[in-house]
Amino acid sequence: MSDQTTIRVGERPSALGALGTFFDGETAAAHPARLRIEESRAALVIEFSGRHEIWPLADIRRLPDQAERGELVLALAGNPVARLITEETRLAQRCPNLGHRNTHVKRGRVATWALGALASVALIVFVLVPLMADQLAEFIPPEGEQALGEATLNQIRTALDETGFGELPTCTDEAGTRALAKMGERLEQHAELPVAMTVHVLDHEMVNAFALPGGHIVFFRGLIEAAETPEELAAVFAHEMGHVDSRDPTRHALRSAGSIGVLGLLLGDFAGGALVLFLTERLIEAQYSQAAESNADNFAMATMEAAQIAPGALGDMFHRFVEEFGETEGVHSHFLSHPTLSARIQSSKVWQMDAAERGFESLPLLSQTEWESLRSICD
Repeated sequence: MSDQTTIRVGERPSALGALGTFFDGETAAAHPARLRIEESRAALVIEFSGRHEIWPLADIRRLPDQAERGELVLALAGNPVARLITEETRLAQRCPNLGHRNTHVKRGRVATWALGALASVALIVFVLVPLMADQLAEFIPPEGEQALGEATLNQIRTALDETGFGELPTCTDEAGTRALAKMGERLEQHAELPVAMTVHVLDHEMVNAFALPGGHIVFFRGLIEAAETPEELAAVFAHEMGHVDSRDPTRHALRSAGSIGVLGLLLGDFAGGALVLFLTERLIEAQYSQAAESNADNFAMATMEAAQIAPGALGDMFHRFVEEFGETEGVHSHFLSHPTLSARIQSSKVWQMDAAERGFESLPLLSQTEWESLRSICD
């Protein structure tokens, strides 16, 4: 006696006289298929296109019939892509676990796919986007870079405005502006920046300064008030000039925008409202790499020494901030957020000592009257 049972109800017209349509999950082709049950194996044999697959009856699961044609839509546990569609509804009586959930797929292969998807996203966000941003930055014309900086600055001013009716005001006291310009000119004489600087002071208590694409350097009132000497403020000024020299803001903006764009597609924020705010925060905090920060520090100290301004002033201010506020409390942004801050302070001290051995002599940067005008630039 044969151990095979052939199901022959409701055959569809096809070259093979098949009883079902099989999708193997490897191609998009719909394969006409014959179905038979091997009793000895308790399995369904699917014959299609000169091949066959064997599905244990206990592992066959039923999926919803989205077309609502009264057909069986079947899948195999552990294989989430293959599908069998048949009008032979009596087959359901031979599959004891037809209504069970495909837990093996969910916990096994789907978990693997999820990890693979996360790895792919991480590769895009942390490797491909930075590489593309670095290359793209080299092709942005100066006019485009400056426009990007201006647009970003306007965005930041709007985001930080506490009234909600406009933009955070800039500080334009005439005497204070002249003093700041004098400081910038002294530094710029000893630096060959790729673009001209444009300096802004925002009326906000945040202890922070940052550079934007196109040579824009932004100070907050809180930082100017926190600096005790013109040399300390000049050290921050020169540090941000170092980021301009390396075009770090442009690369950072492109990386952030690219990464946030990828995440926005995944999270469904196509309008970009939350993404704009997050990008603004990222640009304000400007968390550059340790190498970029070290390079900006070295640029600052070399420029200050050439301008006859004490190069150790940056470390002095960092050290005082740490003593006053601690490593993370009370001071915003990257001045105190890098884990290598102590190394940066030490590097500043070493540079100061080496400069002294080279015969360095400092010259006054601002008069007391000019310094007081600069500190009250927002009044």
